[in-house]
Amino acid sequence: MKLDRKDILKALESITIAGEGKNMVESGAVQNVVTFGNDEVVVDLTLHTPAMHIKKRAEDDIRKLIHTQYSTAVNVKVNIKVETPEKNEIKGKEIPGISNIVAISSGKGGVGKSTITANLAATLANMGFKVGILDADIYGPSMPIMFDVETAKPISVEVNGKSKMQPITSYGVEILSIGFFTSPDQAVIWRGPMAAKALNQMIFDANWGELDFLLLDLPPGTGDIHLSIMQSLPITGAVVVSTPQAVALADAKKGVAMFQNDSINVPVLGIVENMAYFTPQELPNNKYYIFGENGAKNLAEDLQVPFLGEVPIVQSIREAGDYGRPAALQNDTPVAQAFVEIAKNTVEQVVKRNKNLPPTEAVKITTMAGCSTK
Repeated sequence: MKLDRKDILKALESITIAGEGKNMVESGAVQNVVTFGNDEVVVDLTLHTPAMHIKKRAEDDIRKLIHTQYSTAVNVKVNIKVETPEKNEIKGKEIPGISNIVAISSGKGGVGKSTITANLAATLANMGFKVGILDADIYGPSMPIMFDVETAKPISVEVNGKSKMQPITSYGVEILSIGFFTSPDQAVIWRGPMAAKALNQMIFDANWGELDFLLLDLPPGTGDIHLSIMQSLPITGAVVVSTPQAVALADAKKGVAMFQNDSINVPVLGIVENMAYFTPQELPNNKYYIFGENGAKNLAEDLQVPFLGEVPIVQSIREAGDYGRPAALQNDTPVAQAFVEIAKNTVEQVVKRNKNLPPTEAVKITTMAGCSTK
């Protein structure tokens, strides 16, 4: 039996989507129906609820209807786009010249969030992007050490008649950290409002220039500083870092929930699994899953957020962090390859979610990063 677009549209009028009221054609949920020969149908659907069971039910109903009307041999593809009503979200003001702001977060300390931030930034810069890091971990700043600029001090420059801090540049990355303004052995003992004020100064009183990406190295947890950042900046998306063991995954889950909170509603670009496995240098093909296997990957699947990649435990990462040269810059190593993969996946997710990014810019970015927006 020949596939007929009009007949399929007519048949789709018999399906009602939960919460929509009208049938899926009358409600405007069906955006397009395309047939290819006699064996393939593509249905584009737009829903107004992100609930997974409703999306799955709509997809199953469409597939069942077409198979019943024609044949189970027909290949049915349903593309579902979700457009939710606008919410009362916390959104800050944009910083001129900065295209994308990506928050790097972790539910708990000690999972290597700063290591991921430093190496992701270095990898993106190595790909040709203009990258900056704001070290927002006020109580434990580590970027000065990781980029070998502990003794550097930002200078003041005049921009459009205003005095601005000039970020420190290392390995092609612009960096600002509270560590530049305190001595190495000095503890930062500030209450929330004071820490938030210092962050605002580093954000808005800095001469960042033109950046494709500004990475925010957030403190661990889900506290006051995180909320201040969300109020101050329009975050493009967040990357959550975790190790594979259960105690870290439980906190990572809370971190994802924070960004998905209705009042914050920051897209979660994905989860990175750090310390995924140990590989001895003399046995490069051996993998020992010290903290468990695929914990963060499975969490990403459970939470239905992208899995951006995994980073092994190798001595060179620790040494590179201590010496101030990101391990990702050691070309043709498993670590460098891991961060290239994470960078590509992160860029792809940014392009998918940043609606303000012009199409030509999106094409340029994905071409440079070697990934696809499909």
